[in-house]
Amino acid sequence: MIEPCIKVDQLRVIYNKGKSNEVRSLDGVSVEIYPEEYIIIYGPSGCGKSTLLYGISGLQAPTYGDVVVQGKNLAQMTKREKVEFHQTRIGMVFQAFYLIETLTVLDNVCLPKVFRGENLKERREKAMELLRRFSIAEQADKFPAQLSGGQKQRVSIARALVNDPEIILADEPVGNLDSESAQNVLDIFKEINGVDKKTLIMVTHNPEHLVYADRIIHMKDGKKVSEEVNNDKRPKEALIKDISATPEEISSELKLLMRTFKNLSLQQVGVLLIPFKAKQLLSHIISELNEEQVGAAENLVKEFLFKNIDSSGLLDKLDLDFDKGGAGWNKLRAVSFMERTKRILLQVEILNSDQETSVLTFADYLADVYHLKLDDEVILRFRSFIKLRIENKIDRFGLQQRLDAPKKLGGAGLYKGSAEKVVREVELIMLLKYSA
Repeated sequence: MIEPCIKVDQLRVIYNKGKSNEVRSLDGVSVEIYPEEYIIIYGPSGCGKSTLLYGISGLQAPTYGDVVVQGKNLAQMTKREKVEFHQTRIGMVFQAFYLIETLTVLDNVCLPKVFRGENLKERREKAMELLRRFSIAEQADKFPAQLSGGQKQRVSIARALVNDPEIILADEPVGNLDSESAQNVLDIFKEINGVDKKTLIMVTHNPEHLVYADRIIHMKDGKKVSEEVNNDKRPKEALIKDISATPEEISSELKLLMRTFKNLSLQQVGVLLIPFKAKQLLSHIISELNEEQVGAAENLVKEFLFKNIDSSGLLDKLDLDFDKGGAGWNKLRAVSFMERTKRILLQVEILNSDQETSVLTFADYLADVYHLKLDDEVILRFRSFIKLRIENKIDRFGLQQRLDAPKKLGGAGLYKGSAEKVVREVELIMLLKYSA
């Protein structure tokens, strides 16, 4: 049986213990991570995610609990074993890079091998191999101050890999980078995990990064509140239901929707989902009404979605004055809203019909609504991307990434604004078609 390469058991980290300003950074966190997994530790600032990462690295000593990495309890290691562990077993990538400004790029990458006393020629060859791999070999003789943020992070990744550790730990590695450089680093991490077969653990507060992970550990207030699985690499014997998970099974479809609609919670599943759907449908289509008009219309749309009134009844009441029980809209706006609503609900019906052509029909509807000019090659990609989302194989961030990516990189090449509009429409329809 494959054993976890990292086992965190009831880890607690308490600062100023026993004093009036005591802070519990971690409060009883238990995690098992298996070889070759890509794990993201996710949560808001101050939730303890970086403390957990530093606990795994051995840079943060536990107040209570145990951290076992590759069969060794970090708290029981001798000084020599700890040095060996940090030099050869793990590699670390930080948000702030931590390159030595007085050393060249090449010497920064070589540094971990210098401490190992390795041959000058061999360590430089290995460092240059990594710099070439990450397309920064031409920067080898420059100093960190001469590099961009993205280049600095690629240097720090090369430094983390130079001793060929099995585990890479990354703390908010793209937090200081622009979007293009961040994407480049995320692609490198994906390659390190998928091709090099390194176990990779990344801390982030950005929900757009979650699509890359095999598993996501959600943190809040120093505790692990849940786990989410995108691609389970754990052995079958390890797939025991987490006692900290919600007792009800959460479908992958609902998990992906909850990433998009931040106010959607488990408590709203069931009859309470209809009011939430009504609110989202209205906010998606209407943007120029006052709060009173929107509130009145929301109640009417709820009645419509509950099937207490039909479409003609809804149309009449939207156009009716407030004092007569209506929403106070004008006829033109009410008609436009109903036409748009009918088109959206028709797509929901088509997708729920499970016909072979339903996804094709839906993709063509989206192209028509948003006037997308797609050539024959791109329309096939566009349809395949929509199909992935409909089948809950990607979430909204994965869809937007594919729609927004350039054609030469296999994307649909849409303008960012068009991609966002399409994704919002898709997510709304996924919400409307969802039933508990």
